[in-house]
Amino acid sequence: MASTEDKAASKENKSSWKDSIYNPRTGELLGRTASSWALILLFYLVFYCFLAGMFALTMWVMLLTLDDSVPKYRDRIPYPGLVIRPNSLDISFNKSDPSNYAQYVQNLNISLNSYNDTEQEKNENCIPGEYTLQDDSEEIAKKVCRFKRSTLSRCSGLSDTNFGYHEGKPCVLLKMNRIIGLKPSGDPYINCTVKKDNPVQMQYFPYEGRIDKMYFPYYGKKAHESYVQPLVAVKLLLTKEDYNKELSVECRVEGSNLRNNDERDKFLGRVTFRIKVVE
Repeated sequence: MASTEDKAASKENKSSWKDSIYNPRTGELLGRTASSWALILLFYLVFYCFLAGMFALTMWVMLLTLDDSVPKYRDRIPYPGLVIRPNSLDISFNKSDPSNYAQYVQNLNISLNSYNDTEQEKNENCIPGEYTLQDDSEEIAKKVCRFKRSTLSRCSGLSDTNFGYHEGKPCVLLKMNRIIGLKPSGDPYINCTVKKDNPVQMQYFPYEGRIDKMYFPYYGKKAHESYVQPLVAVKLLLTKEDYNKELSVECRVEGSNLRNNDERDKFLGRVTFRIKVVE
């Protein structure tokens, strides 16, 4: 039988456990009075408002140093990459089946829409072989040098709407990525090679795959709104001996100071793709 002292101790312990949540004698909730809770909440409110204000002020000052047209730091991408159209690094098709290569033809047509002669008539004739230097002020819209689709001749999709895919002599388009302020020296051009014993004949449009310096420099998407990159079209003159084989083609930017041999970046100034034509 429990003694009176044991009952009193049990009652006291039970009372202490409840008091840790709310003590009716002192009015404390979780060990703090109402005034104590008000003071600590006020402290954290002021503290976090101060932190938010400091963050907002820092962001505002940083944004004042940025230009809407030109990135502040551009040292990580000093040289352009090379990209291919149609947008595939593995081109494989049956030249006797139009539905088999329709996706490539469609992709090329979409890529060339902005180069249509009707669109390019809005742009200006620039001086070949010279940089088109313009005022750096972002308030002044930059002029765009004209690059007509018809410049690509047999790979323009105008005279041959299938871009040579129906005859097993496909065209691919190559262009460099846009880099603000880039002015390649020398006389840049595109050169493609096929990794096989017997060389494959190729045709380049424009002549010799030249990339004219008049399309440089680029002033940024906002300032140079309707800018179009110069293209180089390569027509692969494959023969029957080349059919049913997977050929590896590498294209590089040559003749300038643009890098094309960085092993850490396989697309810097070059691109490698595979092509297979089936009869």
